[in-house]
Amino acid sequence: MPNTQPTSSQARWLGAAQLIAAVRAEPGITRAAAAQHLGISSGGATELVARLKNAELLDETPAKSSGRGRPTSHLGPHPRGPLVIAAELRTNDWRLALADLSGTPVVDVEASVTQSDPQKLLSDMASAIKKVHERVGGRVRAISVSVAGTVSENRLVQFTTRGWSDIDLTPLTAGLPSDADIPLLVGNDATLAGLAEARTGSARGATTALHLIVAVGIGGTLVVDGMPVTGSYGAAGEYGHIPFGDKSRRCPCGARGCWDLSIDGRALAAHLGERQPEDPVAYAQALLTQDRSDNPRLRAAVDAVAGALGTGIAGLVNLHDPAVVTLGGLAAPLRNAALDRFDAEYLDGLMDFRKASPPPIVDGIHGDDGPLHGAACRGIDHITTDSGLAEWSVR
Repeated sequence: MPNTQPTSSQARWLGAAQLIAAVRAEPGITRAAAAQHLGISSGGATELVARLKNAELLDETPAKSSGRGRPTSHLGPHPRGPLVIAAELRTNDWRLALADLSGTPVVDVEASVTQSDPQKLLSDMASAIKKVHERVGGRVRAISVSVAGTVSENRLVQFTTRGWSDIDLTPLTAGLPSDADIPLLVGNDATLAGLAEARTGSARGATTALHLIVAVGIGGTLVVDGMPVTGSYGAAGEYGHIPFGDKSRRCPCGARGCWDLSIDGRALAAHLGERQPEDPVAYAQALLTQDRSDNPRLRAAVDAVAGALGTGIAGLVNLHDPAVVTLGGLAAPLRNAALDRFDAEYLDGLMDFRKASPPPIVDGIHGDDGPLHGAACRGIDHITTDSGLAEWSVR
C-alpha cells in the first residue's frame, strides 16, 4: 500500500497553503483577519507571513491610514512569486495570459486562428509559450489551457468548428526546457468558466452550482464546494450531447438528437430556413441584436431556441439540484431575448416540488473571459498545494 502521509517538507507547508487560500478567497485581507480566519494566534500569523515573504510567495502592502490605531497592511502575491501561464484556444483566436497567486489573468499574447492545420497552430502557441517562459524565467510553475471543445486528459477530442478531432495537446510545452518539469493542465472552456464563476463570480458561496455556456453548441459543469466535476478523464459536462433534441438529426459528435443542435446559431438558421452559418456564434450575435418587433419569423426562431434552452436547463436542475445556475457565452443574451418563453419552458420542465422556489438563473460576471479566469484559477490551485509550495521553496 502506498504511503499517503505528507513528507516533512510538505507538512511544513500545510499552514502556508491555507493562508494563501485565504488571501485568494478574500483579496486584500489583513494579517489579523487571516489569523482569525485560520484560527491561529497573531504571533503565529506573523511568523507564517514572514516565512512566506522570505519564500517570495506573499507580500504585505501598507493599508491607507484610517485615523488612530495601529497601522495595518494587506496581504497579496509577492512581486517575484510563482506564475501560471493561462492559455485559451477559442473558435477564431487564441490567447496567453500570466497570472500570479491572485489568479487574475493578464493577457500577454493574442492571435487569430487562420490556419487549417492543427499542428501548425500548436506550434505557434508553443513558440509563444516558450517566449513568455524565457521572459519570466523560473517563476512559471504550470501551463493551464482552456479549449473550446471536448477534451479528455491532454487530448482535444472534438473541435467542431474546425472539424478537428483527437489532437494531442502536449506539443504546447515542446519549447520548454526538458528539466523545467512544468505540468500541462487541459480543461474544457465551459468547465473552467464554471470554476471561475463559482470562485469569484455569480455563484460564489454556493455549495453546488451549475454553469452553462452556449457558443457552438452548449457545454457546462457542475461545481461542488468550489471544484468542478470533471469525470474520469476530464470530459464531463458535455451537456450538449444529451438527447434533448431532434432524434432525426445526427450531431457531428456521432450521436443522434443532441441538444447542441437546438440551442445555438445553427438552430436559429434552421428555424429561419437558412443554410448553416460558417460562424454560428457571430451569426447568432447578429440576429440577437436585431429589432424583432416587426419580424415575426425571427421572433419565432428566437422564442423556439430560448424555449429549448429553458427546457433543457430544467432537466439539468432536476438532475443536479444546484443552488444557482449561471450562464455564459450566448446563453445569457439568448435567454434575455425571449425571457417570457424561456421562463415558461423552464418552470414547465421542473418537478412540481421545485416550482415554488426554483434555483435562480443568473448571468455570469466574467463574460467572455470566464474560461481564461478559470484556467488561471486551476493553475494556481495546482501550484499552491502543500507539495507545490514545497517544490517552489527548494527551486
